[in-house]
Amino acid sequence: VQLQASGGGLVQAGGSLRLSCAASGRTFSSYCMGWFRQAPGEEREFVTAIRSITYYADSVKGRFTISRDHAKNTVYLQMNSLKPEDTAVYYCAAGPGAFGSCRHSGYDYWGQGTEVTVSS
Repeated sequence: VQLQASGGGLVQAGGSLRLSCAASGRTFSSYCMGWFRQAPGEEREFVTAIRSITYYADSVKGRFTISRDHAKNTVYLQMNSLKPEDTAVYYCAAGPGAFGSCRHSGYDYWGQGTEVTVSS
């Protein structure tokens, strides 16, 4: 099972990026698919996830949109109005979730990360 994240890069504040996470080796249609990020010197934090509903961290609500294409076994993260504080390595993850939620925990599979840098 592999999760391949892509789409990171350097963008100016206010700009947009779209990240992709392609899954292979199994289907994750009933699983949570999520994005986490880790900034330098910081702990990894939850960003957003999707299963039957979507979940967002307060810091990205209204700016980021998660979506998934079941046919392609791929999840996307559209990031708009980017801020310097969004700078981090972004990781996609898949798992059953925990306690009926996709927020924060219950992820068994992790991608390699894609770096996002937002300049001011």
